Amino acid sequence: MSSQRISLDGQWLFRLDAHDAGVRERWHHGPVDATAWATLRIPCWWEFHGRDGDEGIGWYRREFELPAGRTIDATKSVVGGHFGLCLAGIDNTATVWINGVELASESPNAYRFAAGIDGVATPGENTLVIRVPDHGVPGGILRNAWIGPYDRIEDLLRGEHAAAPARPSPDWVGGAVIYEVYLRSFSAEGTFRGLQDRLDELQQLGVTVVWLMPIHPIGRKRRKGTLGSPYAVSDYYTVNPELGTLDDFRTLLAAVHERGMRLILDLVINHTARDHPLAHSRSDWYARDEKGQFVSPLGWTDVAQLDHGNTGLRRYMAEMMVHWLRDVGVDGFRCDVAGLLPLDFWTDVRRKLDATRPLLMLAEDDQPAQHVQAFDLTYDWWTYQALGRLRAGKLNPQSIAAILASEQLDFPAGSLRLRFSSNHDLNAWHAPAIERLGPAGAQAAAVLTFALPGVPLIYNGQEIGNRARLPLRRPQLQ
Repeated sequence: MSSQRISLDGQWLFRLDAHDAGVRERWHHGPVDATAWATLRIPCWWEFHGRDGDEGIGWYRREFELPAGRTIDATKSVVGGHFGLCLAGIDNTATVWINGVELASESPNAYRFAAGIDGVATPGENTLVIRVPDHGVPGGILRNAWIGPYDRIEDLLRGEHAAAPARPSPDWVGGAVIYEVYLRSFSAEGTFRGLQDRLDELQQLGVTVVWLMPIHPIGRKRRKGTLGSPYAVSDYYTVNPELGTLDDFRTLLAAVHERGMRLILDLVINHTARDHPLAHSRSDWYARDEKGQFVSPLGWTDVAQLDHGNTGLRRYMAEMMVHWLRDVGVDGFRCDVAGLLPLDFWTDVRRKLDATRPLLMLAEDDQPAQHVQAFDLTYDWWTYQALGRLRAGKLNPQSIAAILASEQLDFPAGSLRLRFSSNHDLNAWHAPAIERLGPAGAQAAAVLTFALPGVPLIYNGQEIGNRARLPLRRPQLQ
């Protein structure tokens, strides 16, 4: 039945309701003044729209068209005795109206909304309005949304990718323990050599994969802070001299491999520093605003958005990735804001990388489609959010089981999820795990990330209860 579904993914009208006035002012009923509403793409976390600081209630609104009559499939059977709406991932809860009529969810899972719409929606155009409260953390409509025929509510709840197998991964990926290294803060030297001198400690900790945050030179134009963010890359083919030389990196890589571990690079190819040579030599590879100026994605003013619809850019990025994998010898990539790039780009480039040798691909994204052909691992944001709410007494422990059950409804069989209670963004912009969860809570969260199915992540110093925020724009030693 999934092929009969009407996808609701894409651009919606969005309005933040900081004072909870929407219901009183009847935003869910009748026409609205669209000038008061912004546009927002779903599925996506609020923070990926530059709204990380927004708190309150998010209202989503869009029109959809319901086909007249019922369709008949190839077996000549009537498809779908009923039509229904499914929101496959909402955070925290949702109130839903169609044509001003509130729907009651029939889903047994707290993280999914599903309801029949017969008698509420009519053939032709309909208005769908969704109210999602979020306080203290980003959220919203985080998974795919659709309208489709169903006989049982279980059919409506199941995502389109759940029946497919996840792409196969090397054995060492499924059994990995990943350690994310922020070189500026990992050692007194803040260099490749400083990490190399501590590799035995990581090996004794049980680490099998070392993830290095970006090692490339950092742009100077509109640089943030003293040293700039490592996510403003100005050269993909060399390394930041503050960290050492390319030969130093090769020596580090050899030392990692001598210990039977692997090393992956943080890959930042959604955007570049504004003074990357490509901004001059291939300025046609960049997105432009209505004035013809470079675009800063998500308000990141030190970088410029690339246009991944350009075939020349795609070829350049694929060749660069093959270079690091084949010629330098890294074992894979963590792909920054992977969901902001077209999925077909990742699918195409993965074929080229697989033809080189086995590797690990980790997406900073949490959409099930990434597992079909492109990525081995995706971020599990749901459990991370639940850990904080469990600590605050806003959830019960059964919510973890509900998260896993929701994953099974969405993700291809065998999908590997990255489980974590901290990472570089969360440490720098929110709080270290030990501050956010307390000492006992941080320990329990660490146990949980290793116990859940998937791959656990340890962030720089987390294993010793690091309490310091490690800013991305300047060094801070432990």
